[in-house]
Amino acid sequence: MANRFSSIVLVDARGWLLLQERDEFPVIDPEKWGFVGGHLDDGEDFEPGAYRELEEETGLDLDGGLELFSPFHVFHEHSGTLDEFRLFVMRTDLTDADIDCREGRQIVFVDPAHALDLDLTAAARVALPVFLASPAYAAMAGS
Repeated sequence: MANRFSSIVLVDARGWLLLQERDEFPVIDPEKWGFVGGHLDDGEDFEPGAYRELEEETGLDLDGGLELFSPFHVFHEHSGTLDEFRLFVMRTDLTDADIDCREGRQIVFVDPAHALDLDLTAAARVALPVFLASPAYAAMAGS
């Protein structure tokens, strides 16, 4: 059975991307870099799930502002499923000091010039290059 999840990328004033370095414990993509986010609860829609996951993993309780960038599909080898996720994005004035890392090794803003060189999760390998090449990212990054 396919899984559904929401992923979030915040873009800071420098155009850097909020990414999470996962620790060794997750079943999916341990010790890789990826998006903040996760599986949806039964009956939960993608957007409310994005806000819930962002708050659970970073302590950020946003009152709006996330925009749907795009839906994606990713194959997860551990489960043998083609899973659906939606990537939500937002421009922010937050900094690393505003982020409370509640899951993984660290959740920090990453220089986009180096982001694709990281050991990325399956979902980030699918969606991050698309986002970085998009007009939406260019507008958020001021480029």
